Amino acid sequence: MGTVIDSHFLGLTAIVTVGYQLLFFIVTALLKFDKVTDFAGSTNFVIIAILTLVLKGSWHFRQIVLTLLVVIWGLRLGLFLLMRILQWGEDRRFDEMRASLGKLAVFWIFQAVWVWTVSLPVTVVNSSNKNPSLQAEDIIGWIIWSVGFLVEATADQQKLTFKNSPENRGKWCNVGLWQYSRHPNYFGEIFLWWGIFVASTPVLEGAEWLVILGPIFLTLLLLFISGIPLLEESADKKFGNVAGYRLYKRKTSPLILLPPAVYGNLPSWFKTTFLFEFPFYSRSLPQEGSNWYRTSKGESSDGLKMH
Repeated sequence: MGTVIDSHFLGLTAIVTVGYQLLFFIVTALLKFDKVTDFAGSTNFVIIAILTLVLKGSWHFRQIVLTLLVVIWGLRLGLFLLMRILQWGEDRRFDEMRASLGKLAVFWIFQAVWVWTVSLPVTVVNSSNKNPSLQAEDIIGWIIWSVGFLVEATADQQKLTFKNSPENRGKWCNVGLWQYSRHPNYFGEIFLWWGIFVASTPVLEGAEWLVILGPIFLTLLLLFISGIPLLEESADKKFGNVAGYRLYKRKTSPLILLPPAVYGNLPSWFKTTFLFEFPFYSRSLPQEGSNWYRTSKGESSDGLKMH
């Protein structure tokens, strides 16, 4: 059946992804209900992985493992984000989109592209007839995924616990893994998808190596578009006049987990070149002035909470 549709399931997964996202877009647009947005994205990965595995029907060990890894990640993240938004209320990312059908449509189109592109490694593996014996790349990829998954899940839970504590109202999260990275959850997500790619390499040949576009797309997305830049801007506007926050930002890596004592003493050029500390991450940071609130306890003068 896979040969009839398309040999690598690229057309099939594109149709399924567009249809699935279109369904949730209609729900969001008609009912003004945006709490299922992240759930729709995460579960789409699960659907693609299971669908391609079942349709191919080879049930190779490598295919089963990679599918299982995607399912575990997608269900964990999807349910976590759904429960979180139901607890917190409206998703502020959509404040400007609710009144503009065009902007909302662009968001859902981009989400469909994200799902389809990032899923490429597992899609191609599940469509493959090749079944080489277990190789070092498989083990390395699974280990990378495991580390990334553990980091992302731990960081998500630590931040949720931090924000749910009344005593932390008006503070930015700087506990647990957030002491070593300003965005450890994104580091975990990027890392685990690179693990999926590494574990897919034993079956890749020729143009199939283009599946590397999946983790590259995710990395660029979180570094430059919808991930870190948006959260850095939000945090800078809320806490930029707080000395403690500025110290935290200066000594804490934006992505890769590093001890503050190490990161804080590295030269700026090294941070920018190798550790993704891009200047535009601080474009919303207020200039140092007399209106600073001199505190090192992570407190904000306006009582707002960082997302």
